[in-house]
Amino acid sequence: MSNEAALIVSSVTELKRKEKQQKKAKSGGFESLGLSLNVFRGVKRKGYKVPTPIQRKTMPLILSGSDVVAMARTGSGKTAAFLVPMFEKLRNHLDESGGVRALILSPTRDLALQTLKFAQELGRYTDLRISLLVGGDSMESQFEELAQNPDIIIATPGRLMHHLSEVEDMSLRSVEYVVFDEADCIFSMGFAEQLHQILSHLNDNRQTLLFSATLPSALAEFAKAGLRDPQLVRLDLETKISNDLKLVFFTLRQEEKNAALLYLIEEMIKSDEQTLVFVSTKYHVEFLSVLCQERGIYPSVCYGDMDQDARKMHVSKFRARKTMLLIVTDVAARGIDIPLLDNVINWDFPPRPKLFVHRVGRAARAGRTGTAFSFVTSEDMPHVLDLHLFLSKPIRAAPTEEEVSHDVNNLMSKIDQAIANGETVYGRFPQTIIDSYADVVRLLLESSTELHSLERPCAKAFRLYYKTKAKPSKESVRRAKKLPRDGLHPIFISLLGRSEIAALAIHEHIQAYRPKQTILEAEGEAAKSKHGKEDLRAMKRKREVHDDIINKERQKRSRERAEKDKMNDEMDDEIENPRTAGSEKKVSGSKRKAKSFKDEEYFISSVPTNQHFEAGLSEKGHGGFESNRLDAAVLDLAADDSSGLQKQKTSYHWDKRSKKYIKLNSGDRVTASGKVKTESGAKVKANKTGIYKRWKERSHNTISSRGTSRDGSAEEPANITGARGRMDSRRFKGGKQRQSIPNAHVRSELKNNDQVRKERQKKATKLQQLKSNPKRGKKFGKGGKNGKRGGKSR
Repeated sequence: MSNEAALIVSSVTELKRKEKQQKKAKSGGFESLGLSLNVFRGVKRKGYKVPTPIQRKTMPLILSGSDVVAMARTGSGKTAAFLVPMFEKLRNHLDESGGVRALILSPTRDLALQTLKFAQELGRYTDLRISLLVGGDSMESQFEELAQNPDIIIATPGRLMHHLSEVEDMSLRSVEYVVFDEADCIFSMGFAEQLHQILSHLNDNRQTLLFSATLPSALAEFAKAGLRDPQLVRLDLETKISNDLKLVFFTLRQEEKNAALLYLIEEMIKSDEQTLVFVSTKYHVEFLSVLCQERGIYPSVCYGDMDQDARKMHVSKFRARKTMLLIVTDVAARGIDIPLLDNVINWDFPPRPKLFVHRVGRAARAGRTGTAFSFVTSEDMPHVLDLHLFLSKPIRAAPTEEEVSHDVNNLMSKIDQAIANGETVYGRFPQTIIDSYADVVRLLLESSTELHSLERPCAKAFRLYYKTKAKPSKESVRRAKKLPRDGLHPIFISLLGRSEIAALAIHEHIQAYRPKQTILEAEGEAAKSKHGKEDLRAMKRKREVHDDIINKERQKRSRERAEKDKMNDEMDDEIENPRTAGSEKKVSGSKRKAKSFKDEEYFISSVPTNQHFEAGLSEKGHGGFESNRLDAAVLDLAADDSSGLQKQKTSYHWDKRSKKYIKLNSGDRVTASGKVKTESGAKVKANKTGIYKRWKERSHNTISSRGTSRDGSAEEPANITGARGRMDSRRFKGGKQRQSIPNAHVRSELKNNDQVRKERQKKATKLQQLKSNPKRGKKFGKGGKNGKRGGKSR
């Protein structure tokens, strides 16, 4: 009976233990990851209790051995997301035969130092050795660190490539864990070629992790080439716009944007609302900042190559609501998170739909409402159509002023119903408002020398930006030409009275008027003089002669336009239904073939008709990296300075061997000059400088001079080593483990037996010489000629 009771108690205890483990696993904490004791102690000592979203999603994938591409903004916990699994995989330090087992690449020296400090704190209960290879430090001190057989190397790409080219016996084949931290910054700084070279030095069976804030197209291509079936984890953006965000599109000319911006800031946006303004280049940031300051508005600014301390100060002021306006570029706004943002203004309309979602997604968060204002020129209208195709939303032009003046109430109710159904309405500013604020901008330009000096660089930068930005689709360009004439935007109809709307309608009617007669005919009919009648008769004779030619030319152009539209419609039909489009072609007067050469009854196409449907249902499309998720994650940001825009413009070069244009990684031309780019941007020669060879010889001589054993071999102390001890330790299997201390190359003050014996022999020889020549000893002795006693002074 007692045994049965004991069994029952033990089974109950086991059940409670299992329930406790299951409860921990379900809690989502670090306990659910099954970490070892030393790693878990380091996590708890750091103060972490619950993983962040990026850690919760990536850590199980990394611990399972998968390659991961993770996207999350700066400050979301990406560093711990790859350090904790790294310590769990490596666990303990191996002997000299182990080699480097983990490699972390950072874009800058500061980030590498930050990662080193964080790794030392997180892995304080493990015996793993970490080395730092960054520019600015002594190469010899880094040789000493590498000689200690580190398990983890944290490096910048430039300095790591310098070590690989300098040190003959340095190998990365033992690396089993590779991390590219802030990979988009690494590519934007021009380290693409170094990354490809580093990959060639690594083992194919490694686990590769890529952490980034955004995913440019060049980085996506690198991920496809360097990673094996990676898992994509996205926490950067939602792919849809919040329903609480109101989209407003204003059509205007490029020179009217400054006046429209001042009107929005001063009249439409409330003083207690925060606004984020996106512009194309840093020159526009400075120009708009000075323009607002001239009107008594003091904004915060932020752009790409701005000083880091100044950038933090401006963004901190905006977060603390000390300033209500922040003017930024896309590059600078990548890592900015404003929790209580009310409005977003697209001063320059983004060329890509994903970039538009990236911008306006900062407003209307956490249940709040917001508004996104966008300035649209005639050149931007195809991009607007691409955006609405991406969002699957209809778009329509606002009714003209003449239509509004006839029936305001009925039209406004229809427009409100269309907006409620998710339809976008675009329209113009009232011309009276644009004219009044254009006069204000002109007076400010005339009175401010700083504004006048910034105007020309802005124009030049915008021309370069327009050349380098992405082009819209051809279908959107064709559709934009057929859009009807837009009227006054509905947001202004409630602000204007019926009389003002009627006046605007008359003004628009006058602008749209096209006379049927020339000015000579009109003046000739009105004039009663003989000269006026002669002009009228001359114009009538000219019209009679050329009227037929003009009508024929008009008919020809209309016929060509109709044929072009018909061809475009047929191409659309072929794209939508390739099987039946060829059989529906009729015989016409054109030179096109009546029907296709293919017999649709027996012809089997290489592309199945349900290709897109099957691709959407495929298993690879749901979680794989090669699916549409990668295309949805790619986001190329345009540069905001002249050098970056010029680099984007020259991102293609002519390859003489392949006879075609080749896209360069991050626009950096790959040359055979043998130079390595450092994290400061400078290029140094990658060929051997001999510094490692000299350090190795000096360390070897120091070790050999320490002493020899009784059998004459070199005797090395247990706490001192040189280049032979660490860098060549992989060649000596089964040898004793040698520990190292810093400054091992410094000559020891202790003397070995040979040195003591030589010193004694030297003293004995000197004494023998003194005994054999006593006069020589008296000369310098106490009784000698130059001694202190008995010596005569000269």
